[in-house]
Amino acid sequence: MPVHCRYSRSIRSHRLNRRLLQQRCDTLLRLLERRTATVSVVFIGDDEMASYNKQYRNKQGPTNVLSFPVIADTTNGFPHPENELGDILISVDTARRESMEQKCGLHHRLTDLIIHGMLHLIGYDHERSESEAELMWNYERQLFQQIQTTRSSSMPFLAINVDHVATIRQARGGVEPDPVLAASLCELAGADGIVVHLREDRRHIQDRDVRLLRQTVKTRLNLEMANVPEIIDLALEVKPDMITLVPEKREELTTEGGLDVLANAKDISRTIARMQEAGIPVSIFIDPDATQVQAALDAGATYVELHTGNYCDARTPEEQEQQYTLIEQVAELAYESGLKVNAGHGLDYRNVHPIAALPFIDELSIGHAVISRAVLVGMENAVREMLTIVRSM
Repeated sequence: MPVHCRYSRSIRSHRLNRRLLQQRCDTLLRLLERRTATVSVVFIGDDEMASYNKQYRNKQGPTNVLSFPVIADTTNGFPHPENELGDILISVDTARRESMEQKCGLHHRLTDLIIHGMLHLIGYDHERSESEAELMWNYERQLFQQIQTTRSSSMPFLAINVDHVATIRQARGGVEPDPVLAASLCELAGADGIVVHLREDRRHIQDRDVRLLRQTVKTRLNLEMANVPEIIDLALEVKPDMITLVPEKREELTTEGGLDVLANAKDISRTIARMQEAGIPVSIFIDPDATQVQAALDAGATYVELHTGNYCDARTPEEQEQQYTLIEQVAELAYESGLKVNAGHGLDYRNVHPIAALPFIDELSIGHAVISRAVLVGMENAVREMLTIVRSM
């Protein structure tokens, strides 16, 4: 392995995705065309960094990153190791403080520091001149953008929401098309889960659908629901593989935004406690907002599902990039907080790829786009086409 990542015992309290950091280090060497080079990247705490600063730089206190390039010196009789670039020391404690100041995720900041340290190893130095400092900064931004396309895991899971199969059925008040059969076709095509939203007004999915799906779904059944007694009781009776608490307004066409966990903390906490007692994991559908992440964590949720609607509805590339960055940062924050992260709402065949590439998202929930496509090409083809995009990371 060309990059050797090591982690001090002093930073055990930080929840680091070691696989992601290793992957980003290896990708960086490839982008720098140094595939055969060897580098040591050591993640330490402030106390250790302060000690290195005092020993090697005669400076007090910690800094965020130190680089120690290997210098060829054969006068002592020892040959210079071929292709060895040197060592990078990174203080995770300092990186955490900086990430909070910059309103970005810890892994985002650590990636910045890895790039910065690596460029020092290959000869860049921002202290030599303003022009070199600008050149180095621009190169860092370019490398960061290229590295961000890499996921920490091979692919996200894809869950298909079959609500709108039931919407078509309810339009005529008959029995077809059947969302239970549609769910089976989705699974046959490779979907990793099935999602249904049992609304209070029963505008599409019915109680009978949920009970039948519980008996027939072979992957994972996720029941979306408002936090109301009637549906809580049904969920406890049916026992889906997980539930997702969502806001619900009778006049809305579809869910319009995330649940305000802060404003409903007591009720949500009570429901989560009941579900946990029954062995049912709980996800909360939230807007990509740091305060809502913390509120979901405090309430006892296992997952959050990030609302991607604003990203999907963006009118300009600049607005979409802004919304994407927000989702990226909050997904990382939720992961670092100990939550599992899903995402959904409005995702389609054109806009899903960047969200699927985010390294901290476990599962995507997609419904309307797949059902709309299925009208033209059939359910199995529609699911397979979406899977091809999602799994092309």
